[in-house]
Amino acid sequence: MLNTKRSRVRAAAGVGMAAVVATVGAVTFNASAAERVPAAPAAVGADARAVSIPGIAPEIKPPDGSKPIGAYIVTNGTQNYKCDPATLTFEKTSTPEAQLIGTGGRLHHFGGPTWESLRDGSKVTAKKAGEKARQGTIAELLLKVEQPTTGNGVLSKATYINRLLTSGGVAPTTPCKTGDVASVKYGAVYVFWTN
Repeated sequence: MLNTKRSRVRAAAGVGMAAVVATVGAVTFNASAAERVPAAPAAVGADARAVSIPGIAPEIKPPDGSKPIGAYIVTNGTQNYKCDPATLTFEKTSTPEAQLIGTGGRLHHFGGPTWESLRDGSKVTAKKAGEKARQGTIAELLLKVEQPTTGNGVLSKATYINRLLTSGGVAPTTPCKTGDVASVKYGAVYVFWTN
């Protein structure tokens, strides 16, 4: 049963990466044995994942001259909303908790918002710089890296991050009790840029 679940996650990662193929071009990395996942059909080489980005809305495009350094798909993630004790409704802001896989291996995405490489420990924290609303799902975003990592990890050169192709993750509209937290599943592709 576990192998079947892993196979579905690997297939979803391959499909997600394939959905993100051509504008960016091929981005590769040397995967460890634990990170090896079948490459997307357009990938080059055994350990490569090719990625591209279909039309990014003008309000969330990174600055001119930015170059993509990686793309990651959410394999398992939630947007977590707290109950506002004053209104007894869920707040409109959320805290992410997600596992991502992509061109630089696996990432953990959590509050901050922060992204940390499970491969080399590199970590970045970012702040929202632009937003594009989408009907029935959380918004697509442009985030500016505020706290870069040190060293030479997969995230060390990131200056901007896009959250694209979002699905789900919208705050519940139902009443809540003080202390309640709603964890709402979501999907997205994160693209990391340098300039």
